[in-house]
Amino acid sequence: MSNTNILTKAPFRADHVGSLLRPDNLHQARKEFKEGTITAAQLREVETKEIKRIVNKQVEVGLELVTDGEFRRTWWHLDFLEHLNGFEGYVPEHGYKFDGIETEKYEVRNTGKISFNPDHPFIKDFIEFNDIVNGRAVAKQTIPSPNQLFNAGIQNTDIYPDIEDYAADIITTYQDALQAFYNAGVRYLQFDDVYIAGLSATDIRFDETKYSRQEYIDLALRVVNGVLEGKPEDLVVTTHLCRGNYQSTWAFEGSYALIAPTLFAKEKVDGFFLEYDDDRSGSFKPLEHIPDGGARVVLGVFTSKNGELEDKAAIKARIKEATQYVPLEQICLSTQCGFASTHHGNKLTEQQQWDKLKFIVETAKEIWNEK
Repeated sequence: MSNTNILTKAPFRADHVGSLLRPDNLHQARKEFKEGTITAAQLREVETKEIKRIVNKQVEVGLELVTDGEFRRTWWHLDFLEHLNGFEGYVPEHGYKFDGIETEKYEVRNTGKISFNPDHPFIKDFIEFNDIVNGRAVAKQTIPSPNQLFNAGIQNTDIYPDIEDYAADIITTYQDALQAFYNAGVRYLQFDDVYIAGLSATDIRFDETKYSRQEYIDLALRVVNGVLEGKPEDLVVTTHLCRGNYQSTWAFEGSYALIAPTLFAKEKVDGFFLEYDDDRSGSFKPLEHIPDGGARVVLGVFTSKNGELEDKAAIKARIKEATQYVPLEQICLSTQCGFASTHHGNKLTEQQQWDKLKFIVETAKEIWNEK
């Protein structure tokens, strides 16, 4: 597939956010590695075998893009962040609260000046993954958004007393990361951003003693656009605005109305993956801020939280409703989030996962009458 095709087509009419359910033998291998009964090389062997299998499955169900399912990581974000220079992973006193459930305890914190580590393991992981794909589809790479590093408790104010200095180093770090991924062969990259979605949630409080919520929104925009400055022209970058996804539960609710006038209108990404699988997301009206002919809007009107297939007529009606605010040619389809943002996974079977992805492909073909 040529770069031109990627530029015109990614994100794809039928896309998916990235993570896939980990199979039992991968859970078992991880457990054995933690217990010290198998080596890192043996664990990697199991991961590679399973990545080969799920790449084949994604191609089989008709997807034009494939991911590695995030099978080499435990969390959608922390594995990437803790391997940046200036951060470390640690176990805090409490996990996050997800609809009454507390998550497994793990987090990152800022321990020094921030920069990109040229030996970051994700680079090698992508090269191996891309070899497995071998041109059968577009190999998509997912990483946490730079804005995840603005979550409360991560910035070390002894090292970075000024948030602007902190932001400047994050931007440079991610610019270097994008270039390293590009050099490794990445042409379709996705930022996963719970922080930005949280800025639109009225039930999440931000410390507004120094900055207002709007100033945090403006900073989030400046950071992403700063990272994208000077990016290679044939590198497609999308962002997924997520409200939390942990064992089929969610972290918060709220429409995109508060952030849409700033982020939807001005963020220089090629596509927005948006959660619209239930009432928590509000109406499609915020989509009116997406510029005509601008970013594609990947509507997450299918859910990854359960295995039940949606009503096709209802999905088509929702897409028609969305076209009041954004043209059909700018719309794509996916689940609202991944199937396993953490290694625990959502509460559905692997077969249900494949059935849902195949169903999304079929529905997209019918809506856009693509062969």
